[in-house]
Amino acid sequence: MREKSADAFRNIGEMAEALGVRTHILRYWEEQFPMLRPLTRAGGRRLYRPEDVVLLHTIHRLLYAEGYTVKGARRFLTEGGAQDARPKAPAPEPEQSSVAAFDFGALQAVRDRLASALAAA
Repeated sequence: MREKSADAFRNIGEMAEALGVRTHILRYWEEQFPMLRPLTRAGGRRLYRPEDVVLLHTIHRLLYAEGYTVKGARRFLTEGGAQDARPKAPAPEPEQSSVAAFDFGALQAVRDRLASALAAA
């Protein structure tokens, strides 16, 4: 199947698959986020515009990756967060010094105790 262009409209099934959620979740988000208003066609079929797609990805990131509640995500988006709807850059990797400071010996001791406890069970 051919990949759609970035400017193409997406239906609810395509968006649900892209986000890894069920379609009823997207319908719920439409109720909870007033700025999310897809076009509706005959029979109530939803078509998400490119700006809706960006907003859906932002809502998904806020709820699933950043741990916002629906109310908190709605507040974030209505208070100006929607202007920067692009996904945030990943967090930088920890520096080597913080890894070197970690006590691997203590971790190995815990692992060994757990292994012996499992073996005894």
